Amino acid sequence: MRTRGLKHLTALSGIAVAALAIAACGGGVNEAAQSSAAPAATAAATASAAAPAPADCGDWGMAMHAWVGYTASAQVVTEVAKNVLGCNITQTTLDEAGTTYDAMEAGSVDVIIEDWGGGRWQEWVDRGAIQEAGLNGNVGLIGMYVPQWMCDENPDIADSANLNKYADLFKNAESGDKGAWYEGPPGYTTIGEKMVSANNLNFKIINTGSEAALIDLFTKADKDKTAALGYFYEPQNFLAKVQLCRINFPANDWTDAAKASGLTDYPETPLVKLATTKLVESGSPFATLVQNFSWTNADQNQVALDIESGMSPEEAAQKWIDANKDTVNKWLEGTGASVS
Repeated sequence: MRTRGLKHLTALSGIAVAALAIAACGGGVNEAAQSSAAPAATAAATASAAAPAPADCGDWGMAMHAWVGYTASAQVVTEVAKNVLGCNITQTTLDEAGTTYDAMEAGSVDVIIEDWGGGRWQEWVDRGAIQEAGLNGNVGLIGMYVPQWMCDENPDIADSANLNKYADLFKNAESGDKGAWYEGPPGYTTIGEKMVSANNLNFKIINTGSEAALIDLFTKADKDKTAALGYFYEPQNFLAKVQLCRINFPANDWTDAAKASGLTDYPETPLVKLATTKLVESGSPFATLVQNFSWTNADQNQVALDIESGMSPEEAAQKWIDANKDTVNKWLEGTGASVS
């Protein structure tokens, strides 16, 4: 977790972890806090198609966390808010941890569109500064993955009980007489050593140094049709380019990685939206948009991939908005505005 590590199990268990990815999505190291005004509207077509907002939207701050998946979600909401509702949105890059909650309490930002904190915000909620604004539809999921072609050719490999049956396929120079089990980079929340030991798997743990190393591992395995077993996560825009197949361990029974037995899988983490009480109680249509916003991992992955492929965040967001107007109009229900 970027402090996303289960992708970030900060997200899952409240454990803070280093910059990720899984992010996924693509991940990235959180940068020092800095503020920048949201770019000017770029889509004249959307502006002309949008119904005029029935109420003054106001000036609001969107927290930006430094991984591309978050950028995708935040930029789509920002573009709808600006171009359809007439809001003035300022984007401010902040550390994912408590710094953002402090900024919300201070009034410099009003929305976190994707939070992996697993409830770390509770003390700010208790003080009345911020409120949960519902789930954003993305589900954080960490696990062990193989290239999709391996599951297509051997469907039972997706069951962890069959991993030893296929261990020889994963042997390489690094793993010797055992299968290679590639772990997440230092700082990510992982329980791989526990999983190998508890399940008596004939695999050797090999630590990876970065998210980029994992992406390179799976890219080559997909292209060359070579076996690879590694730690990965979603949402992550890489999955829009290379399909992976998750190995299923028994259903998760833990929330604290330090207490995990290793017998069961990583937990799923539905990702949460947070908003300031000021915004929630303002009557602004932006509050309605934030509360209604929900999309899928695949949606986020596609926008994030477009950004990483060279589009500006504004362009990638507008491309998705133009292709998904029915979804956008569901977000706009209750505002009196729409796109057509």
